[in-house]
Amino acid sequence: MSTPDEPTKGIKTLGIRLKPDVHAQLSFIAQLRDGTITDEIQIAIAAHIAAAKDDPELASKAAEARAEIEREAAARQQAIATLFADGGVPTSARPRRSTKGGDTSPEN
Repeated sequence: MSTPDEPTKGIKTLGIRLKPDVHAQLSFIAQLRDGTITDEIQIAIAAHIAAAKDDPELASKAAEARAEIEREAAARQQAIATLFADGGVPTSARPRRSTKGGDTSPEN
């Protein structure tokens, strides 16, 4: 089993499909810049992310997502608080199931 190289640790590898003409153009741009196609893709992604940060519609959606996450977290915290409201020690006793015929008397 191989171990990941230290420089690539934490790096995600993506495979993308490009049409031949797009690949040729991207390859030529990379060649002109003395870089690689990977360099060009990373530059494009960085520009895309920077533009997304300035998109008010996207910012609004992110705020909605954050609010939903906070609502869900508050509900879960409330559920935990309610569950352990008696001091935080769950009891090990479980309620008895009724026997056939509905008799709930303890067994001898």
